[in-house]
Amino acid sequence: MSSTQQSSLDLPPGFTQVKLRELGDAYAHACSIAQKEGAGALVWVGRYDLVEFALVLEPDEPLASARRAHFAAMNALGDAIAAHCPPEREIAFAWPDTLLFDGAMIGGLRLAWPQDCAEDQIPDWLVVGAMLRVADLSHVETGLVPGSTSLLSEGFEMLDCEAIIESFTRHLMTHFDRWKESGFKAVANDFFARLPLGKAGERRAIDGNGDLLVHAPLDTGPAKRSSLLEGLNKAAWFDARHGAPRLR
Repeated sequence: MSSTQQSSLDLPPGFTQVKLRELGDAYAHACSIAQKEGAGALVWVGRYDLVEFALVLEPDEPLASARRAHFAAMNALGDAIAAHCPPEREIAFAWPDTLLFDGAMIGGLRLAWPQDCAEDQIPDWLVVGAMLRVADLSHVETGLVPGSTSLLSEGFEMLDCEAIIESFTRHLMTHFDRWKESGFKAVANDFFARLPLGKAGERRAIDGNGDLLVHAPLDTGPAKRSSLLEGLNKAAWFDARHGAPRLR
């Protein structure tokens, strides 16, 4: 796999970058170098049809709770799109890892960790990988996939894919700072701001292991639990065969 260390992204201090050629896999490559390169290593792919990148993190808490970094990354991805999209457009999340633009799927996040790390152990690394569809595929007839969209079809003119990656890194640092200063609840509340309610009046929280807890209105019984781990393993937004966001 061809790659280059030539600097071309304007990243915050502490970040390093590896640019892969068009057929590269940022997520897989970041996982392969995570142990060696450490926190702040950002791998990205020079493609015209996708924004694709992955970032290495080094958590300081056990794996079960460290996975909550996923929510800070989701917030940062949503903020990065909001900073570059046309005005008055809705950016929303579908639990736990899918990004929606005006109700249509545009991409999402994946999260990786060392497979030999126990839930109560601090992992040596995490890798968060993002992918957004930039351009429609020429072989897909318009109208056949109303549940999916692309940045260009949604009015992103003069799209700068590199600027979205740069924006993500800065917003991610902001959300990690909020976590440190105000606790994880601040990160969760930002995530909930883009996660549509199932029913008006329901109460939501994110458990210490990242699971979604939902209490129905006026319900005093146990919360309905949605597993973060199961959702991440499923990666419903990702089409592994084509290496791109799923068309639906």
